[in-house]
Amino acid sequence: MIVKNMSFKVGQTLTVVGVAKPDATNFALNIGPDEQEITMHMNPRFNAHGDENVVVCNSYQQGQWCEEHREGGFPFRQGEEFKIVIAFTPTEFLVTLSDGSAIHFPNRIGAEKYSVISFDGDVRVNSFEIK
Repeated sequence: MIVKNMSFKVGQTLTVVGVAKPDATNFALNIGPDEQEITMHMNPRFNAHGDENVVVCNSYQQGQWCEEHREGGFPFRQGEEFKIVIAFTPTEFLVTLSDGSAIHFPNRIGAEKYSVISFDGDVRVNSFEIK
């Protein structure tokens, strides 16, 4: 699922509610200025890419992945609903997971507004809201 031409600006909060599929290996939430660049890639991994039960964050810039960032808990369960809240500040994305754990991910591209949000992998998104 991809949402284009929307506006996620500094000072706003993005709330996503979804369900990881019952046989999910991983899924991703991506935020960026366009479809080529990703300023925040959040990838909960149940069992994928050599990782188990970890959230990996990263950025994709100029055709390359940057340094991985691993922080926070892993409240995700296959087949169960989750909630992710992302507060966008000038310097970072403050991600709060369902269990209350937090991820501080830098705004590596440095823009004050992003216009593309996409979801990939083993997930069904029930709702997302920007306030």
